[in-house]
Amino acid sequence: MPDNIRDLPAGGQSDGLYRFLGGSPLSVAFRLILLSILVGVVLAAIGLDPWNILTSIRRLFQSLWDLGFDAISWAWRYFLLGAVIVIPIWLLSRLFGAPRGR
Repeated sequence: MPDNIRDLPAGGQSDGLYRFLGGSPLSVAFRLILLSILVGVVLAAIGLDPWNILTSIRRLFQSLWDLGFDAISWAWRYFLLGAVIVIPIWLLSRLFGAPRGR
């Protein structure tokens, strides 16, 4: 039994169709259209093309793969740059630092 009068189906609609769709057909269609547009914008932003979906998915995974290795290359380059300064300073501080008593 619906809690609210708005939850009741309109006069000509069957209860089964109303329950199956989860609301009135017009409101469900409107929500599905808005959600489809939103998802379409997100998928277009990551480079998917609806007319050639398989090629678009392959290209997406290739880009993600390349991005992963570019990130590793980026991190390695900065690690080496920092290590040129940090490692000698650490080594000198260990060699010439005051002995710690235990």
